Amino acid sequence: MRILVVEDEHKIAGALKRGLEQESFAVDVAYDADEGLSSALTGEHDVIILDRMLPGLIEGVDICKEIRAEGIHTPVLMLTAKDLISDRVTGLNAGADDYLVKPFAFEELLARVRALLRRPKDHIGSELIVDDLRLDTTTYAVSREGTSISLSSKEYALLEYLMRNQNRVLTKNSIIEHVWDYDADILPNTVEVYIGYLRNKIDKPFKGQNLLHTVRGFGYKISVSN
Repeated sequence: MRILVVEDEHKIAGALKRGLEQESFAVDVAYDADEGLSSALTGEHDVIILDRMLPGLIEGVDICKEIRAEGIHTPVLMLTAKDLISDRVTGLNAGADDYLVKPFAFEELLARVRALLRRPKDHIGSELIVDDLRLDTTTYAVSREGTSISLSSKEYALLEYLMRNQNRVLTKNSIIEHVWDYDADILPNTVEVYIGYLRNKIDKPFKGQNLLHTVRGFGYKISVSN
């Protein structure tokens, strides 16, 4: 899953990027309002972490209003040093989905991000299930037929994105945009390689039907049936 962090304090932005990447998220960072607005309008992100006070002609509240006006419904977690109720109300009324006051614990931010990711989805709780394949987004445990499956960080991120979009055909570009950073060195066959890695771990070792399917000319999907 891909996150946009809009934060002008480089130390905070860097810490968020490192922490979220350790949790298997792909992370893009913008350091001012103009760059943040451009990234939010043109990129595909699953959550936006948006600082309220930013250098430039606009601030975080304005960015939030603008992306909502453009019909972009990506969940927004707004960060701020302002802790007055009126400030929180202003942010939420601008279209933010959640509000976190600085300083904050990374564990709380992570929990809020996960909660935002769960909101628009059909599943309940932290577990994603496709047939007998299970993925827990809190513990990162993956299993099939009750057998634990060990995945690399990128394999896990790819599987989570596929399972969050069960039965949907996902193009290579969509997968790259949600699983890899913008500045990642992506080769033409990178997606195919990682799909192969996943097949070797979630399909081939098990007796049940294959869950990961190639839809020729379109992309890939995870589903119970072809």
